[in-house]
Amino acid sequence: MSSAVERALDSFVQKLNELQPEAPTLPYNPDWPSDCYLNTGSAGESVKWKPALQSEPSDMFSRMEEALDERVHPDIIAYFSRFWSDPLPATCSDGDLSLIQVWNPDDMERLRSNLIGHALSKRQQKRPLTFFFACAEPDDNYFISVDNFSGEVLLELPGKPPVRRLADNLAEFLNSLEPRKIENME
Repeated sequence: MSSAVERALDSFVQKLNELQPEAPTLPYNPDWPSDCYLNTGSAGESVKWKPALQSEPSDMFSRMEEALDERVHPDIIAYFSRFWSDPLPATCSDGDLSLIQVWNPDDMERLRSNLIGHALSKRQQKRPLTFFFACAEPDDNYFISVDNFSGEVLLELPGKPPVRRLADNLAEFLNSLEPRKIENME
C-alpha cells in the first residue's frame, strides 16, 4: 500500500512525463550508474533518462535515525525512497523550485551525509529539526523542508528560523506543484 506522499510523487512524475513525452538527455557516465538511464553509450555521450522507481528498499533512513538518535518523519522517508532521478523542476504558487532527488545508492549516501549535517546544524542552533527536499529557484539560498515533528512544509534560509509555512504536509505540497520541462544537458 502506498502512502499519500508516494501517490503525490507518482502523480507529479506522470504529469511530467505527459508534459515531456520525449525523455530528456544528459551525458552518460559509466562511473555513476542509475536505473534512470534508458540506454547506455560511451562516456560523455548524450543518452535519454527518466525517473525510475526504486525497486530495492534502503536501510539509509534507519541508519540515519540511529546516527541522530531521532526518528525521521515518514514523509521524508517515503519521498526519498520512491524514485531514482535527477532533480525535477516544478512551479508552485510562490515560484519555481527544484525537487531534490537521488540518482543511485551512492547519491543516497551523499544525501544521508547532507541531511545529518543539516540536522546537526539545527541542533547547534537550537532550532526545530527539519529535512530539506527542494531548492527555490532562481535564488537557491532558500530551501523547502519538512518539519520533522509536525510534517508541515516550510520555506527556509540556512541558519534562520523558517520564513513561512507552505503546506500542512508534503503530499499536499507535491499535489499543488506543476512540473516544468527538464532541460537537456550536453
